[in-house]
Amino acid sequence: MILGCHVQMKAPEYVLGSVKEAISYDANALMLYTGAPQNTKRTPADRLLCSEARQLMEDHGLDMKNMIIHAPYIINPANSVKPEVAELAREFLAQEIERTAAIGAAYLVLHPGSYTTTDLETGIATIAAQLNTIEEYHGVTICLETMAGKGSEVGYRFEHLAEIMEKMRFQENYGVCLDTCHISDAGYDVKDFDSVLDEFDRVIGLDRLHVIHLNDSKNERGARKDRHANLGMGTIGFETLHAIAANERVSHIPKILETPYINKKPPYRYEIAMLRSGVYDSSVLENL
Repeated sequence: MILGCHVQMKAPEYVLGSVKEAISYDANALMLYTGAPQNTKRTPADRLLCSEARQLMEDHGLDMKNMIIHAPYIINPANSVKPEVAELAREFLAQEIERTAAIGAAYLVLHPGSYTTTDLETGIATIAAQLNTIEEYHGVTICLETMAGKGSEVGYRFEHLAEIMEKMRFQENYGVCLDTCHISDAGYDVKDFDSVLDEFDRVIGLDRLHVIHLNDSKNERGARKDRHANLGMGTIGFETLHAIAANERVSHIPKILETPYINKKPPYRYEIAMLRSGVYDSSVLENL
């Protein structure tokens, strides 16, 4: 299984520290933000110890394709109401692509955004127009994330992402990140994951699925709220999430945990171990 989690990136070791954290959890994949997801403050890429991080990945037999970068939340390419927000989305996303390439990662996960006070059709058209301003991808694939559908979010149906990608000038530079919590909250039946994959393949194409966020949900299916739960502590359940992690159709795709800390402690070492063994023990997480 290719299993990882969201890890920190902070001074003084930056990306090297991120890789060390992932290794400490017995992970063979990881996801990180290049800075705080709520702002645009960024450390220059040449100070992030990228080459040292890549060497440590190689030393531990970890594929760089399993290092995922997540774009910050402040990028909202669906907003057509505020020109300054649109400009920020364009400029900062281009910078994030450059940083992703400098780190050596192949995939940059991006939330499609929210259309705010307009409508879904306008939101999709705006996302496509914004992304089509990007001229240089530096070998990076942007993975549009499936969303839960809260508020005015775009991307809670596979058809939304398919329509966006069909409008792209450089379609080869776009793919999808599928979040199990999000699609369950959006109404998909993740307990029948093969049927979900069949629908994904029909609407988008499985060759475009590059990342899976493996999260339980605090909400019932179709709630459209987006609240992650720890494995086995939500409505999806450990059995279903383990089956997704073990599904041969997506065995080549990194699965990233974004589950909450418990008592201010990361649960990832234990959740990854339980997924690998297929044996769930709630007491391990409850007693963190």
